[in-house]
This record gives sequence, structure tokens and C-alpha cells, in this order.
Amino acid sequence: MTGALVAGFLTAPAASAGEPVPGGAAEAHGVQVAAAKAAKTGIKWQDCPADWALEKPIECGFVTVPVDYRKPNGRTIKIAVDRARSTGSAAERQGSLVYNPGGPGGSGMRFPKRITTKSPLWTKTAKAYDFVGFDPRGVGHSAPISCIDPQNFVAAPKADPVPSNEADKLAQRKLARQYADGCAERSGDLLPYLTTANTARDVDVVRAALGEKKLNYLGVSYGTYLGAVYGTLFPDHVRRLIVDSVVNPAQENIWYQANLEQDVAFEGRFKDWEAWVAQHDSVFHLGTTQAKVQQGWEKIRATAKKSPIGGVVGPAELINFFQSAAYYDSSWVPVADAWSKYVAGDSKPLVAAAGPDLADKAGNIAKENGNAVYTAVECADAKWPTSWKKWDRDNTRVAKKAPFMTWANAWMNLPCATWKGPQGTPVEVATHKGLPQTLIVQSTRDAATPYAGAVELHKRFKGSRLITEQGAGSHGVTGLVNPCINSRVDAYLLEGKADAKDVTCAPHAIPEPTTGK
Repeated sequence: MTGALVAGFLTAPAASAGEPVPGGAAEAHGVQVAAAKAAKTGIKWQDCPADWALEKPIECGFVTVPVDYRKPNGRTIKIAVDRARSTGSAAERQGSLVYNPGGPGGSGMRFPKRITTKSPLWTKTAKAYDFVGFDPRGVGHSAPISCIDPQNFVAAPKADPVPSNEADKLAQRKLARQYADGCAERSGDLLPYLTTANTARDVDVVRAALGEKKLNYLGVSYGTYLGAVYGTLFPDHVRRLIVDSVVNPAQENIWYQANLEQDVAFEGRFKDWEAWVAQHDSVFHLGTTQAKVQQGWEKIRATAKKSPIGGVVGPAELINFFQSAAYYDSSWVPVADAWSKYVAGDSKPLVAAAGPDLADKAGNIAKENGNAVYTAVECADAKWPTSWKKWDRDNTRVAKKAPFMTWANAWMNLPCATWKGPQGTPVEVATHKGLPQTLIVQSTRDAATPYAGAVELHKRFKGSRLITEQGAGSHGVTGLVNPCINSRVDAYLLEGKADAKDVTCAPHAIPEPTTGK
């Protein structure tokens, strides 16, 4: 996705006849049939294809799943999976740990590298679990979809997302409609089945193919929603479930409303970063207060709108690049450094970081595919408003207090307003018999998945335990060094242990620039 990792939705009425219905009896039977086949067949593990960039000892394979779980003996697709074996003894091994990094549209295939590269945070867990990644349906090597030519998708500069007048809005509406039409033309036969519920069903078939009676799962960002839906549909198939940086799973939030909530949170986190830049003005020389840094941001946007920097970096590209600072603390220094060098007269680092790389054809195919799946899943999961007046009114209102991301996010999701495939009803996430204790991890200043999402899932999954990283805002907490959190993740995965009460942890260390001018 070019914008945020999740987007939004409006309350959905019941799906009409003929639409995929999450949690239906026919689908439940279809999963049982597909899982039984997968358990019998297993996975033929072998060296990964050379162009997958997954070196030994990582192994790759495929799991066959039905396109439509109401027709388990009908058309099928193959889900790409990979693994790195656990490093401990046979007595230490506890099974497979399946991972999803988010999206929708994200690939989890790099997850096993946490074992092969001996990532320090995961050495204890690696002794107990095979690390298993997968490409969800529609993604990467799993029947990938497309909505537009990849080179056209990444070509720059794009129009300024922030509209100056009604003509600008009309132009963006036209692009959104064209994108939706492109999805239908290029990938229409799969679109009705690209839902979170179906991906959760795929995960259960993968579980069976792995030979596991119960699932151990780690999901980040959208992966938390996938995990929440899995836990709702297959509560007695869960062994360990960790969700990190949580999508609010309330039906009325999936996905239109989530988009608007996200815009407000991004504004807050962007200001956090601007304040940090101001604190380090002796290094970056971008302003001594958050307000002055903001003025600098508005200035560079105006400059890029008048004449794209390096001929390729306009306002859209700037927003996409600067947004990474609102996503991840690890981007704070690189984004500030590229901006600082631009202000000092050297635009090359900014152009290299924010501009497109048209020569990277494989990377551009992956970017376009990720955006296509993001759009397809969110458009299919739930009903979206079709009235432009509603989109215009809501986003104009939010943009007044949260101008940084609002319109860019709106245009990214607007194809759902003219989507040609069916739009269903989100799963009602709830605790059902058999669901074990879930571990929820969340920072309070997260922009992509605001903190309220963790609180909501905590209420819905009875007996769950919430670990709050107070005052921090990086998206994806379990991959950061914070002993207060890391030790609890290990205890949960290795021993099934969680604190008797919810826990609040101090924030991880904030970045510090290491070089001066």
C-alpha cells in the first residue's frame, strides 16, 4: 500500500444472496474438507526458487486451497509458504509459528529469516518453533492479482493528493473509478473471494498441511484483524495467538471509519516526529519548534507542487516518504536527514529515497500487487459508501484537523465506492468456546492502528491480556527492543504464561541522530 497499512469502512448491511458470507455453514464444511485433504497431502518442502531471494536453509512449498469454500471440490489456487526449522532440540520444539505482517497485501515470506539471520529478539522462540511465512491469497506467489500496469502504478510525479478545487477532486474520482475498473478487468474472477474471512480459512488449511492440530500465530497491523477473525471462526484451533498493533475489529469500523480514525492518528504522530526534529535542530537545521518544522513541511510541499523535485518527487511522493516517519521510529533519522540535505542544497538523497525506481521491475510488480490486494480485500470485506457527497463531507471535515494524510488516504480507498465485485459483511469478532488466552501488544501513539483498536479487541476476546507501550508510537511493537515487552512475548510463546493483569510498559528508546553537520 502506498498510504497507511489499513483503511476504513461504514456499517455494513447483511450480504445479499449469492455473496460470500463470512462464517456460513457451507464455508465451515468447505474448510473441513480442504483441511482434511491438506493434512493428508502435507507440504512438499524443497529449496526455494532462486528468484524468491530465500536462501537455504529456508524451505518453500505450496498448500492447495479452494477459491470458494462453499465449493471445496471446485476451482483451487496454491498458497505459497516457507519455513525455517526450529533451532532447539526435539524436546524443545513446540510446533510452527505462523506470521502475517499486515496489509492487506503484505507477504510474510521473510519471517523465517528471523531464524536464519539469528535475530536477537527471536533466539529463544526460534528454539521452540519453526518460523512459517506465507503469501496470502492474491499476494506474491499465491495467485497474484493486478489492477494496473506496475510501471504506470509507480510512475511519478502523481497529482497532489490535497485538492485545491472541485476540478482536482473530479480528477481523483476519475482515477479511482479507473482503478476499480482495472481491478475488475485484470483480476475479476478472484475478486469476490479475496476477503479476510477466506484468508483466515486459508490459514486453517495451512495449519492442517503443517501437521498442526492447533495454530500458533503472530499477526501485526492488518495481521491482527486476520488473527481476530481466525480466532472467531476457529477458536478451538488456536494454541497461541499474539496480535501486535491492532486494527479495531468492530463491524462498524471495517473499513471506512477506520480510515478516518487513522488520518487523525497519523496527524498526531507526524507532529510527534516534527517535535523530535525541532529538538535536534543543531543536527537537522529544520526549525527550533514543531510549528517551524511544520512550516518547512508546507514549504517543501508547495515547492514540489510547483516543480517536482528532481523531476520526479511531487507532493504525493513526499507524503508517501514522510509518512514512514509517522509509521516507524526507525525512519525518523533517515527522513529528517534526507530533508535536511535537501534544504542545504543537496536534493539527491531525497530524490533517491522518495522517487520511483522504474528499473526495479520486480519491486514495482510487488508494489502494484500489494496495493491491488489491499484494495480488493478491503473493498470485498464490507459495504462502502457509494455517495461522493459523504466521502467529500467526511474527508473535508477530518482534513481540517488532520491535513497530513487525509486526502491521500481517501483517494487510495475511493475505488471501493465504485467497486464491481460483491461487498460482504465483516465477521463479528467475539470470544467463542475454546479460544485460549490471547496476548495483545500496542503502543499508545500508533498512527496506522490507533490504540482504541487494542482496547476494543481486548474487550471482545475475553481473558485476553493487553500490554501497553505507553508514550511510544512505532507501528509493530514486538520487533523492537523493549525488555518489558520482549520478555513477556517470550514467556507467552514458550510457556503459555501471561501476567495476572494487564501491563503498561515504558516506551522503547527513541532514535538519536549520530552525525552532525
